[in-house]
Amino acid sequence: MSSDGSISAAASSIRLTSISSHLGKKPKILVSRDLGPNVMPLLTQRGDIEVVLWTQNSACDRKWLLDNVKGATGIVVMITDLVDTELLDAAGPDLKVVSTMSVGYEHINVPELGKRHIRIGYTPDVLTDAVADIAVMLALMAGRNANGTMGIVRDGLWPRTIWAPFALCGPQLSTFGSLSSTRTIGFLGFGRISQATLARLVPFGITDCIYVSNPSSSSSKKERNRIRDQNLLEQYQPQLKSLRAVDKDALARESDVLFVLTPGGPSTKHLVNEQFLQKMKKHSVLINVGRGSVVDAMALAKALDKGWIFGAGVDVLEGEPNIERDHPLVHTKCNILPHIGSATFETRLAMATLAVDNCLAGVAGGTMPTELDTEPSGGQ
Repeated sequence: MSSDGSISAAASSIRLTSISSHLGKKPKILVSRDLGPNVMPLLTQRGDIEVVLWTQNSACDRKWLLDNVKGATGIVVMITDLVDTELLDAAGPDLKVVSTMSVGYEHINVPELGKRHIRIGYTPDVLTDAVADIAVMLALMAGRNANGTMGIVRDGLWPRTIWAPFALCGPQLSTFGSLSSTRTIGFLGFGRISQATLARLVPFGITDCIYVSNPSSSSSKKERNRIRDQNLLEQYQPQLKSLRAVDKDALARESDVLFVLTPGGPSTKHLVNEQFLQKMKKHSVLINVGRGSVVDAMALAKALDKGWIFGAGVDVLEGEPNIERDHPLVHTKCNILPHIGSATFETRLAMATLAVDNCLAGVAGGTMPTELDTEPSGGQ
């Protein structure tokens, strides 16, 4: 993408490759949301495909999707579109690729697509920086109880709020000017976004970084992680004193700020539960910018109510988007954002472009820029 926000020619080979069809007709690509004037022409200006588009400024209607997907060779979907057996059956045998404009794929029945040899495109990497920015923002908001303190102004209570030496105080993220010379940040999941978040936090005076690694990782993967950690530590020294993998209990006990950045799914559901939260420091804050299902929302509300931790910041929340005013977390020291981690103009443009590139490559039978393994034996 160029500096002015226009699309670059980086993937022009995908866009310009002629897409032929053994069916004797143009392949049909269904798009469940208008991707805007910079991206839609990558599809609509081609003469070798048929494009069917949901044009309304709303989530794609399920009935419309089922009615129009018949005969599609490729579909571009959003995270709000359920790609299940019903949709695949409605599409029929010509479907070759499902491309989602998201890094998450919980809305897609991956094993079923694997059985049918339907390829999946998704959009990792391009949102790394935007989500890391949000993670740091939430850490600052949670430590200073931005939700509660801004509410004082919003509700007109500032004139009647009595100043006191330690009123409205919270734990400082930076070590500079602090009584403590150490700060430990923890990561539940230590992939690209976690590493980008670490890079942003080192200038705050972070001294130690811990994370949970997968205990079932192969010896070769553990060795690659060891080398990676050594390189990161050398990069951020002398400020960063240590970088190490720990078990889940140590992560809870030692973290001043804990970032949840692990994938969703059954294996990670409620990894952060009551038992985990009770082990955390009373001045610590929890940040979830990964997947809502990883943190037990009711347990987090209880932890904040009982003072097990100081505060929290979440961009993803269990049960979203059905979060009403009476949700137990809304009136606690939890700073809640409506899942906007990737919501920058630059990032969403890159995601939409990548989703189209993945779909076109899949329809053409070529190499997709970012393809998810859909084989039954492959892991998520």
